[in-house]
Amino acid sequence: MSSPEIASLSWGQMKVKGCSTTYKDCKVWPGGSRTWDWRETGTNHSPGVQPADLEEVVKKGVKTVVIGRGMSEALQVPASTVDYLKKNGIDVLVLQTEKAVAEYNALAAQGLRVGGVFHSTC
Repeated sequence: MSSPEIASLSWGQMKVKGCSTTYKDCKVWPGGSRTWDWRETGTNHSPGVQPADLEEVVKKGVKTVVIGRGMSEALQVPASTVDYLKKNGIDVLVLQTEKAVAEYNALAAQGLRVGGVFHSTC
């Protein structure tokens, strides 16, 4: 099962190929995607992305996770979150969201088991 391409990104809007939903923030993994609702884990710009935000993606058997920190990189990614991924044998890339989407799409196009979480505003 391949990771879906992120078809478009603009401020506050993301579209995933094969999905009719327009996301503000989203999670993607091989074979699927869904809204990334920060309220589920109490996530805020600071301290930022928590391991709990990534558990669902990790459980999908990904080898790489791409984290999009927002258009202005306001979303923080603490070292504990990166450590969580590395301890699970997962490569992690933390980038500004436009760069993160480009990198994610490039990895997905190579057929790699890549997942991601992307913040489409600030």
